[in-house]
Order: sequence, then C-alpha cells, then structure tokens
Amino acid sequence: MEANGEDNGMGKDKVRIGIIGAGRIGKIHADNLLRNPHAEIVAISDLFAGPELEAWASERGISVVTKDSSELIAMPSIDAVLICSSTDTHVPLIEQAAQAGKHIFCEKPVSMELSQTEAAVAAVAKAGVKLQIGFNRRFDHNFRRVRSHVLEGTIGDPHIIKITSRDPSPPPAEYIRVSGGIFMDMMIHDFDMARFLSGSEVEEVYAKGKVLINPVFAEHGDVDTAIVTLTFANGAIGVIDNSRQAVYGYDQRVEVFGSLGSASADNDHPNTAEISTAAGLMRDKPLHFFLERYNEAYVQETALFIDAIIQDKSVIVDGNDAVQAERIALAAKMSMEQRRPVKMTEVPGAPRETQPAN
Repeated sequence: MEANGEDNGMGKDKVRIGIIGAGRIGKIHADNLLRNPHAEIVAISDLFAGPELEAWASERGISVVTKDSSELIAMPSIDAVLICSSTDTHVPLIEQAAQAGKHIFCEKPVSMELSQTEAAVAAVAKAGVKLQIGFNRRFDHNFRRVRSHVLEGTIGDPHIIKITSRDPSPPPAEYIRVSGGIFMDMMIHDFDMARFLSGSEVEEVYAKGKVLINPVFAEHGDVDTAIVTLTFANGAIGVIDNSRQAVYGYDQRVEVFGSLGSASADNDHPNTAEISTAAGLMRDKPLHFFLERYNEAYVQETALFIDAIIQDKSVIVDGNDAVQAERIALAAKMSMEQRRPVKMTEVPGAPRETQPAN
C-alpha cells in the first residue's frame, strides 16, 4: 500500500494527521487524537479559518492552520486525513486525498448521491489507501457487546433485530433543508447498525413516515417520524424506529432476538441511581445527545483507525459499508414515496459477498 512511493504511516509508531473541517465534530476528533500517543496532528484546515481557530490550534500545538484543504492534502509530512467538512465536499476531498496517497477517515454520509460515493470508494481502491467511515455507533461499548454475542452464537440464529433511535429535539430549519432527509441523515446510522448486528445484508425495505412534530419538515419534503422494516438475507427481520423529538432525552436502544435467546442494550444514563418513593420510581434521563452518549465511541473509532494504519489492518467500517447504508436509505425513501416494499435489487449497486469480520 505504498502510494506515491511513501510508506504512508506503515512501519511507524506514530501517524501524522491533517484534519479538514474545524466544526464541532472536527474539534472533537482533534482533542481525542491529541490524547493518542500514536497520533500527531500536523495541520487543520477550514474555509472560515481565522484568529479564533488559530488560537484554538496554537493551544493544542497544531502548527499549521489554513483555509485551503488542498494545501493540507499536499503536505508530504501528512500520512492521513480526517474529512469532517460538509457532506458536499466529501467526494472530491476523498478523491484528492487518495490520489495523494493519504489514508482517509470520512464522516457519514460520504455523499447524497450513490454514484458519487461509489466513485470515491473506487478512487480509494485504485490508490491502495485505507478509507474508514464515521459510523461511530459500531464502536459503542454496549452495541459491540451485543454484536459479540451474535457472532459467538450465544443467542442462536438471529430472528428479530430492533433498533430505536430518537433525538431529544429537532434540528433547525436551515439544517433540515440540506440534511438529505431522515433516512440519509439520521436513520443511516441505524441501517449500518442493522447490518452490523445481524451479520447479514438487507434484501427488502418497507418504510412509513409522517410529520408529527413540526410542519417545517414537510416544507422541505421530509418527515420527522419514521418506521422501517427490513428483511435480511439470513431470514431475520428488522424494525427501526426514528423520531426527531423524544422529550425525555436521547433514546438509543437495540435488541437482537434469536433462536436461543436475546441480547439487548439500553440507554446510557449519567448514573445508575434509582429513587423509590410512594410517588413512584425515578431515575435520571438518558445522556442528553450524541456527544455525551457516544463520547467513548468517538475516541475508539479514531484510535482504531490509527491502529489500522500502523498495523496495516483492515478498518472496521469501510467504503462498502458506506455504500450499503446509502443504498438502504435510498430504498427506504423509495418505499415511503411509493408506499410499497422495495427490493434491494431495485437499487443500483450490490453488496460484497462478505462483511469485515471485526
């Protein structure tokens, strides 16, 4: 995997990183990587870079701050890039980074157009570099434990996969307008989780969605409440429910029910204390939102990306996983609009014969 004649991070004990996009998630990844002894952040770029970002970077020992992502990608001292910029920039940045021989971590979704995502994945394959996608929930300690029981056969053959994912409050209208819709923006994490937990590809999708929270979603051709049923190649069936507003907090639960039992993961809470009085039972609400709920998952996903580069191993969630999640999202949208089940064979592309074993 020696693109452009460089070792590209292999055979080293430290990977030199460039981060593209200094918004909330870019800064979270930066702070996590700064605590990783095997990573060094060389540069960060953002279209709106200025004195505030320069001060932030200086406090963290990041020496290069630029508005030009091309300048960052061209730096010979950089082994890998983290793409944390807006979705519409992902594909050209992946292609440019791959051509420059850099390993790539990219936030989800890769794009809103399946053909563009496939082109980006092809560019990565041609360059022989690694591409990891930011499906952070695969790295959650609870969900990984459920997955391990499925792989070990503890619950037998999977029969039913249930995933609940509900946000504490809706996003602003300006975000809804460009989000790509509930299936591509929100439920895409759950489509990836469904494949991850079931160990199987999806064969059929049936989606139902409504606007029950705020009419602003309808104004942008979207829904705020949705249920999707999935049929898997291994015979299992799945149910995913999403809501843009759960008044009690961030609701993230999964269950895999099988022939020998079930494995489930409940919400994470700030503590496990439960108060019992004559008035009833009380406990704290779930952790507020994704930054709190998946804090450790964000740490783990970048740590394992660095490890994959140093050890020259496969990444846990790759370009094919991005393509398949986007295909399911497209099938769900088609199903909801046409009010019918949609076979995955109706959606362009096809899954690989096997998924990564991790």
